[in-house]
Amino acid sequence: MKKLSSVCLLLILLGAIPACSTVKAPVSARQGPDKQEVFVSSSDAARQRDKSARHTVSKGDTLYSIAWRYGHDYKSLAAWNRIKPPFTIYPGQVIELIPARKSRALQPPPVANKRSRKPDRAVAVTRETTSPKKTAASPAPPAADIRWQWPARGKLLKPSTLTAKKGISIGGRGGQKIVAAATGRVVYSGSGLRGYGNLIIIKHNDTYLSAYAHNRDLVVKEGETVKAGQQISTMGVDGKGAPVLHFEIRKNGQPIDPLGQLPRT
Repeated sequence: MKKLSSVCLLLILLGAIPACSTVKAPVSARQGPDKQEVFVSSSDAARQRDKSARHTVSKGDTLYSIAWRYGHDYKSLAAWNRIKPPFTIYPGQVIELIPARKSRALQPPPVANKRSRKPDRAVAVTRETTSPKKTAASPAPPAADIRWQWPARGKLLKPSTLTAKKGISIGGRGGQKIVAAATGRVVYSGSGLRGYGNLIIIKHNDTYLSAYAHNRDLVVKEGETVKAGQQISTMGVDGKGAPVLHFEIRKNGQPIDPLGQLPRT
Protein backbone atom coordinates (compact mmCIF):
# COMPACT_ATOMS: atom_id res chain seq x y z
CA MET A 1 0.00 0.00 0.00
CA LYS A 2 2.85 2.38 0.83
CA LYS A 3 4.58 1.45 -2.40
CA LEU A 4 1.41 2.30 -4.38
CA SER A 5 1.06 5.64 -2.62
CA SER A 6 4.70 6.48 -3.39
CA VAL A 7 4.21 5.67 -7.08
CA CYS A 8 1.10 7.88 -7.28
CA LEU A 9 2.91 10.72 -5.57
CA LEU A 10 5.82 10.42 -8.00
CA LEU A 11 3.50 10.49 -11.00
CA ILE A 12 1.77 13.59 -9.67
CA LEU A 13 5.12 15.38 -9.19
CA LEU A 14 6.32 14.41 -12.68
CA GLY A 15 3.10 15.81 -14.17
CA ALA A 16 3.48 19.14 -12.35
CA ILE A 17 7.00 19.87 -13.63
CA PRO A 18 6.00 20.54 -17.27
CA ALA A 19 3.11 22.67 -16.06
CA CYS A 20 5.46 24.81 -14.00
CA SER A 21 7.89 25.16 -16.87
CA THR A 22 5.19 26.72 -19.07
CA VAL A 23 4.45 29.60 -16.67
CA LYS A 24 5.54 32.88 -18.36
CA ALA A 25 7.17 35.65 -16.45
CA PRO A 26 5.55 39.09 -16.50
CA VAL A 27 6.48 41.09 -19.57
CA SER A 28 7.96 43.88 -17.47
CA ALA A 29 10.26 41.40 -15.73
CA ARG A 30 11.56 40.02 -19.03
CA GLN A 31 12.08 43.43 -20.63
CA GLY A 32 13.84 45.14 -17.79
CA PRO A 33 12.81 48.55 -16.36
CA ASP A 34 9.60 49.97 -17.75
CA LYS A 35 9.92 52.93 -20.11
CA GLN A 36 7.63 55.80 -19.25
CA GLU A 37 5.81 57.51 -22.12
CA VAL A 38 4.70 61.12 -21.90
CA PHE A 39 1.38 61.95 -23.47
CA VAL A 40 0.31 65.54 -24.24
CA SER A 41 -3.40 65.99 -23.87
CA SER A 42 -5.05 67.48 -26.92
CA SER A 43 -7.27 69.51 -24.60
CA ASP A 44 -4.17 71.04 -22.95
CA ALA A 45 -2.80 72.01 -26.35
CA ALA A 46 -6.13 73.53 -27.28
CA ARG A 47 -6.18 75.55 -24.07
CA GLN A 48 -2.71 76.89 -24.84
CA ARG A 49 -3.82 77.94 -28.31
CA ASP A 50 -6.95 79.56 -26.95
CA LYS A 51 -4.93 81.44 -24.33
CA SER A 52 -2.61 82.92 -26.94
CA ALA A 53 -5.60 83.92 -29.05
CA ARG A 54 -7.20 85.99 -26.30
CA HIS A 55 -6.54 89.32 -24.62
CA THR A 56 -7.76 90.21 -21.16
CA VAL A 57 -8.78 93.85 -20.98
CA SER A 58 -6.72 95.97 -18.62
CA LYS A 59 -7.37 99.47 -17.37
CA GLY A 60 -6.46 101.87 -20.15
CA ASP A 61 -7.32 99.52 -23.02
CA THR A 62 -9.71 100.41 -25.80
CA LEU A 63 -10.92 98.18 -28.58
CA TYR A 64 -8.85 100.31 -30.94
CA SER A 65 -5.64 99.96 -28.95
CA ILE A 66 -6.09 96.18 -28.67
CA ALA A 67 -6.67 95.93 -32.42
CA TRP A 68 -3.58 98.09 -33.01
CA ARG A 69 -1.43 95.96 -30.72
CA TYR A 70 -2.26 92.70 -32.49
CA GLY A 71 -2.48 94.07 -36.03
CA HIS A 72 -6.24 93.55 -36.44
CA ASP A 73 -9.02 95.70 -37.78
CA TYR A 74 -11.11 96.99 -34.89
CA LYS A 75 -14.26 96.09 -36.84
CA SER A 76 -13.15 92.45 -36.95
CA LEU A 77 -12.53 92.34 -33.20
CA ALA A 78 -15.95 93.88 -32.61
CA ALA A 79 -17.60 91.27 -34.83
CA TRP A 80 -15.74 88.31 -33.32
CA ASN A 81 -16.72 89.42 -29.82
CA ARG A 82 -20.20 90.71 -30.59
CA ILE A 83 -19.32 94.18 -29.38
CA LYS A 84 -21.57 96.88 -30.80
CA PRO A 85 -20.87 100.62 -31.15
CA PRO A 86 -19.71 102.55 -29.20
CA PHE A 87 -17.43 99.51 -28.60
CA THR A 88 -17.48 99.70 -24.81
CA ILE A 89 -15.19 97.20 -23.06
CA TYR A 90 -14.45 96.54 -19.39
CA PRO A 91 -11.46 95.48 -17.26
CA GLY A 92 -11.30 91.70 -17.01
CA GLN A 93 -13.27 91.12 -20.20
CA VAL A 94 -11.73 88.53 -22.51
CA ILE A 95 -11.34 89.61 -26.13
CA GLU A 96 -11.10 86.90 -28.78
CA LEU A 97 -8.26 87.66 -31.20
CA ILE A 98 -9.41 85.12 -33.80
CA PRO A 99 -12.90 84.12 -34.94
CA ALA A 100 -14.35 81.93 -32.23
CA ARG A 101 -15.26 78.33 -33.00
CA LYS A 102 -18.91 77.57 -33.40
CA SER A 103 -18.70 75.16 -30.49
CA ARG A 104 -17.33 77.77 -28.12
CA ALA A 105 -19.66 80.48 -26.92
CA LEU A 106 -18.34 84.01 -26.84
CA GLN A 107 -17.82 85.45 -23.40
CA PRO A 108 -19.99 88.51 -22.69
CA PRO A 109 -18.75 91.42 -20.58
CA PRO A 110 -19.02 90.82 -16.81
CA VAL A 111 -22.49 91.80 -15.65
CA ALA A 112 -21.13 93.10 -12.36
CA ASN A 113 -18.93 95.58 -14.17
CA LYS A 114 -21.88 97.00 -16.09
CA ARG A 115 -23.83 97.59 -12.93
CA SER A 116 -21.16 98.53 -10.44
CA ARG A 117 -18.71 100.66 -12.36
CA LYS A 118 -18.63 103.22 -15.08
CA PRO A 119 -16.17 102.77 -17.92
CA ASP A 120 -13.10 104.76 -16.98
CA ARG A 121 -10.79 106.91 -19.05
CA ALA A 122 -9.36 104.50 -21.55
CA VAL A 123 -11.12 101.27 -20.73
CA ALA A 124 -14.11 102.02 -22.89
CA VAL A 125 -14.39 104.02 -26.04
CA THR A 126 -17.57 105.66 -24.81
CA ARG A 127 -15.90 109.03 -25.14
CA GLU A 128 -16.32 108.61 -28.84
CA THR A 129 -20.01 109.25 -28.33
CA THR A 130 -19.92 111.64 -25.37
CA SER A 131 -20.72 114.46 -27.77
CA PRO A 132 -23.42 113.05 -30.03
CA LYS A 133 -24.28 116.44 -31.49
CA LYS A 134 -20.69 117.00 -32.54
CA THR A 135 -20.50 113.53 -34.03
CA ALA A 136 -23.64 114.12 -36.08
CA ALA A 137 -22.32 117.48 -37.28
CA SER A 138 -18.90 116.08 -38.25
CA PRO A 139 -19.36 112.71 -39.98
CA ALA A 140 -16.24 110.75 -40.85
CA PRO A 141 -15.14 111.53 -44.40
CA PRO A 142 -14.92 108.74 -46.99
CA ALA A 143 -11.45 107.40 -47.71
CA ALA A 144 -11.11 109.33 -50.95
CA ASP A 145 -11.78 112.63 -49.16
CA ILE A 146 -9.03 112.33 -46.55
CA ARG A 147 -6.42 115.00 -47.08
CA TRP A 148 -3.26 114.00 -45.28
CA GLN A 149 -0.63 116.42 -44.09
CA TRP A 150 2.67 115.99 -42.30
CA PRO A 151 2.21 115.61 -38.54
CA ALA A 152 5.55 117.30 -37.74
CA ARG A 153 8.43 119.11 -39.35
CA GLY A 154 11.81 117.48 -39.26
CA LYS A 155 14.17 115.05 -40.89
CA LEU A 156 12.88 111.73 -42.14
CA LEU A 157 14.88 109.07 -40.31
CA LYS A 158 15.70 105.54 -41.39
CA PRO A 159 13.75 102.84 -39.52
CA SER A 160 15.85 101.19 -36.83
CA THR A 161 13.31 99.10 -34.95
CA LEU A 162 10.54 96.66 -35.82
CA THR A 163 7.94 99.19 -34.69
CA ALA A 164 9.49 101.90 -36.85
CA LYS A 165 9.26 99.69 -39.92
CA LYS A 166 5.47 99.89 -39.69
CA GLY A 167 5.57 103.64 -40.29
CA ILE A 168 7.99 106.53 -40.50
CA SER A 169 10.13 108.34 -37.95
CA ILE A 170 10.51 112.11 -38.05
CA GLY A 171 13.38 113.64 -36.11
CA GLY A 172 13.03 117.04 -34.49
CA ARG A 173 13.44 118.70 -31.12
CA GLY A 174 11.92 117.90 -27.76
CA GLY A 175 8.68 119.75 -27.10
CA GLN A 176 8.06 120.42 -30.78
CA LYS A 177 4.41 120.67 -31.83
CA ILE A 178 2.76 117.53 -33.23
CA VAL A 179 -0.44 117.98 -35.24
CA ALA A 180 -3.19 115.70 -36.53
CA ALA A 181 -2.40 114.48 -40.03
CA ALA A 182 -6.10 114.55 -40.94
CA THR A 183 -9.46 115.33 -39.40
CA GLY A 184 -10.80 112.64 -37.11
CA ARG A 185 -11.63 111.53 -33.59
CA VAL A 186 -9.17 110.52 -30.87
CA VAL A 187 -9.84 106.88 -29.96
CA TYR A 188 -6.76 106.28 -27.80
CA SER A 189 -4.54 108.53 -25.72
CA GLY A 190 -2.20 106.78 -23.31
CA SER A 191 0.91 104.70 -22.80
CA GLY A 192 -0.38 101.14 -22.70
CA LEU A 193 1.23 99.85 -25.90
CA ARG A 194 4.80 98.65 -25.47
CA GLY A 195 7.29 100.26 -27.82
CA TYR A 196 5.15 103.30 -28.55
CA GLY A 197 5.57 105.40 -25.41
CA ASN A 198 2.87 108.02 -25.06
CA LEU A 199 0.60 107.22 -27.99
CA ILE A 200 -2.33 108.89 -29.71
CA ILE A 201 -4.55 107.03 -32.20
CA ILE A 202 -6.98 108.97 -34.39
CA LYS A 203 -9.86 107.40 -36.28
CA HIS A 204 -10.49 109.21 -39.57
CA ASN A 205 -13.24 106.95 -40.89
CA ASP A 206 -14.19 103.28 -40.82
CA THR A 207 -11.12 102.42 -42.89
CA TYR A 208 -8.23 104.61 -41.80
CA LEU A 209 -6.52 105.19 -38.46
CA SER A 210 -3.34 107.11 -37.74
CA ALA A 211 -0.98 106.89 -34.77
CA TYR A 212 1.52 109.28 -33.19
CA ALA A 213 4.07 107.73 -30.85
CA HIS A 214 6.83 108.84 -28.45
CA ASN A 215 5.00 111.99 -27.39
CA ARG A 216 6.04 114.04 -24.40
CA ASP A 217 2.75 115.78 -23.64
CA LEU A 218 -0.65 114.54 -24.75
CA VAL A 219 -2.74 117.61 -25.51
CA VAL A 220 -5.98 115.86 -26.56
CA LYS A 221 -8.13 113.28 -24.81
CA GLU A 222 -10.10 110.29 -25.99
CA GLY A 223 -13.37 111.18 -27.64
CA GLU A 224 -12.25 114.60 -28.85
CA THR A 225 -12.74 115.58 -32.47
CA VAL A 226 -9.64 117.13 -34.01
CA LYS A 227 -9.08 118.92 -37.29
CA ALA A 228 -6.20 118.44 -39.67
CA GLY A 229 -3.29 120.57 -38.49
CA GLN A 230 -4.60 120.89 -34.93
CA GLN A 231 -2.01 120.30 -32.22
CA ILE A 232 -2.47 116.99 -30.43
CA SER A 233 0.83 116.57 -28.55
CA THR A 234 4.47 117.56 -28.23
CA MET A 235 7.46 115.58 -29.41
CA GLY A 236 9.15 113.32 -26.92
CA VAL A 237 12.05 110.88 -27.18
CA ASP A 238 12.34 107.28 -28.26
CA GLY A 239 13.96 104.42 -26.35
CA LYS A 240 17.41 105.69 -27.31
CA GLY A 241 16.73 109.18 -25.98
CA ALA A 242 16.49 110.83 -29.39
CA PRO A 243 13.67 113.32 -30.04
CA VAL A 244 11.43 111.71 -32.64
CA LEU A 245 7.85 111.22 -33.76
CA HIS A 246 6.88 107.77 -34.95
CA PHE A 247 3.92 108.04 -37.32
CA GLU A 248 1.76 105.26 -38.75
CA ILE A 249 -1.28 104.97 -40.99
CA ARG A 250 -3.34 101.78 -40.98
CA LYS A 251 -5.96 100.73 -43.49
CA ASN A 252 -8.42 98.15 -42.19
CA GLY A 253 -5.98 97.32 -39.41
CA GLN A 254 -2.92 96.83 -41.63
CA PRO A 255 -0.01 99.32 -41.77
CA ILE A 256 0.53 101.10 -45.06
CA ASP A 257 3.39 103.34 -46.16
CA PRO A 258 2.59 106.89 -44.96
CA LEU A 259 4.85 108.31 -47.67
CA GLY A 260 2.31 107.12 -50.21
CA GLN A 261 -0.37 109.24 -48.52
CA LEU A 262 1.47 112.35 -47.34
CA PRO A 263 2.11 115.25 -49.72
CA ARG A 264 5.59 115.55 -51.17
CA THR A 265 7.71 118.30 -49.70
